[in-house]
Amino acid sequence: MPKAVRYDEFGGIDVLRVEDVERPVPGSGEVLVRVKATGIVISESSIRTGAVANIFPSTFPSGQGSDLAGVVEEVGEGVVGFTAGDEVIGFSDRRSAQAELVVVDAEHLTPKPNEVPWDVAGALYVVGVTATGAVRSVNLKPGDTAVIAGAAGGVGSLAVQLAHRAGATVIALASETNHDWLKRHGAIPIAYGEGVGDRIRDAAPQGVDAFIDLHGGGYVDLALELEVVPERIDTIADYAAAAKYGVQTHGGAEAGPAVPILAELAGLIAHGELELPIAKIYPLDQVREAYKELELRHTHGKIVLIP
Repeated sequence: MPKAVRYDEFGGIDVLRVEDVERPVPGSGEVLVRVKATGIVISESSIRTGAVANIFPSTFPSGQGSDLAGVVEEVGEGVVGFTAGDEVIGFSDRRSAQAELVVVDAEHLTPKPNEVPWDVAGALYVVGVTATGAVRSVNLKPGDTAVIAGAAGGVGSLAVQLAHRAGATVIALASETNHDWLKRHGAIPIAYGEGVGDRIRDAAPQGVDAFIDLHGGGYVDLALELEVVPERIDTIADYAAAAKYGVQTHGGAEAGPAVPILAELAGLIAHGELELPIAKIYPLDQVREAYKELELRHTHGKIVLIP
């Protein structure tokens, strides 16, 4: 029997388990995928603890996970464009990707380029779509200066590169251990902590045009102090400040249809024009250890599970 991550109640990482489940069967318009890699994201921790149950209610037992890459095992009735053996990148909107076998809507899949490693492909959906949405929301153009807080995480690593590709000068706020990587990817790294506003002003003497907050904890206020207009501030981490000041909260769905974005990002990675750093890989049965590391919030890039 295939294995999958499950939990029966809201709680910490101790509620997670890996158990045998019935083999999924694809229905009409669906594809059964044997998962080669599946990324984990911090929002899944919030769903698991019940912190966002009013927005994302759960039915128990619950599965977990959206990101996935794998090999098509079987196709359901009416599916065109995919056959058994195809390598694919995609996502599940049923919290079921952290498993050996998962049923996915065919419209949520795109072919995986041979040049994209499995771990990268399996970690691409959430951070890729979120980074794309955040960068698009602040309308960057050549010559702009943009600040990105949380620039070394999964979303931030991609957002830095996408903003640079848009022609912006990118000031990246991150821990000093990540500064060399950020420099190699076209950014001006700035350390967190006291005096960060002054360091940004020194790096951007002509001013800041846009600000993307992926970290929370006062960066919307800092963006306003830097005289960035609210419509060019985007946060996915401080919704209270967004409501207070009228700044944007774009990522995810606001980016546009996910599959074309996945295909575009995978193509850039395949051609060496974009990098998604992988921080660590865990086997599926070490899912608790993987989330323990993720929840420390010090990860450069993505943590991935391999079934």
